[in-house]
Amino acid sequence: MAHSAAPDPLMAGLAEASNNTAKSTPRYADIGINLSDQIFRGVHYGKRAHDDDLQYVVQRAIEAGVRKMMVTGSDLTESKNAIRLAEDYPGLCYATVGVHPCSAKTFQEYPDGPDALLAELKKLALESRDAGSATAFGEIGLDYDRLHYCDKETQLIYFAKQLDLAIELQMPLFLHSRAAASDFEALLKERLDRLPKRGLVHSFTGTLEEMRNIVDLGFDVGINGCSMKTEENIAVVKEVPLERLQIETDGPWCDMRPSHASAEYLKDAPELPKAVKKEKWSKEFMVKGRNEPCAITRVAWAVAGIKGVSVEEVCEHAWSNSIRMFGLGESPP
Repeated sequence: MAHSAAPDPLMAGLAEASNNTAKSTPRYADIGINLSDQIFRGVHYGKRAHDDDLQYVVQRAIEAGVRKMMVTGSDLTESKNAIRLAEDYPGLCYATVGVHPCSAKTFQEYPDGPDALLAELKKLALESRDAGSATAFGEIGLDYDRLHYCDKETQLIYFAKQLDLAIELQMPLFLHSRAAASDFEALLKERLDRLPKRGLVHSFTGTLEEMRNIVDLGFDVGINGCSMKTEENIAVVKEVPLERLQIETDGPWCDMRPSHASAEYLKDAPELPKAVKKEKWSKEFMVKGRNEPCAITRVAWAVAGIKGVSVEEVCEHAWSNSIRMFGLGESPP
């Protein structure tokens, strides 16, 4: 992947937008965005489909009110890529460092063995944490929905080992849980008193009981398009305390669709930029099927409708919660 510093006009635009943002204007922290994915460089499924358009994706995000983005690290390589983006877009992008449960086999496949990969992760997390470019340890957790990527036993071993590493690092956690609530909660409970910074369970799609358990353990809940697909999801989102809510896009995935239960709450939501097929790409358009951070406005809009509160209230709670937990270059509220 080619890396270049963010264009000066873009960062100047961010500074100006931040300075001009009145309290009444929603501001967003997209705490789950896979911005290092090659699809934001114009490469779809391994083939170049159009020009590298990352700077235009970032520009649209800024114009929509996005002031912070936490770029997800899903393995050692992607964690490094996320840190590079944080360095390219200082003050806007921050990184997470960790190995996703679906990639947990990489520990066993690492040339020098699992302990060497854990040591590499620790070194990378420490350096980037101290440099201010990484603000969370993750994405780590369990995923029993996709065992074809990695078996349960391997996931459990390396979730536990990464949690123990997080205790050493004392960074807030960026967590993933799919169809694994019992084991997920048990591993956290064993270490709870040694994880004072807690963290966030992102892209939450669990049951009402599971959400309440997570909140009772002291963790925040990340909501995106995948969190609001069904009526059951909607019922859960309605009960997430505003004091424990954060919002995200999880782009390029988890886009909000007309077939989702959330659609009824978007009738008066702000329109997104036009989306075209990748073959008809142009820098001013979104790409169909590729979720972008600018779409976080619709996540906030749907959450507000579901909870029966103003969009501004959702945005300010979510922003404050994200800054409180992850810092993101701001003083805690």
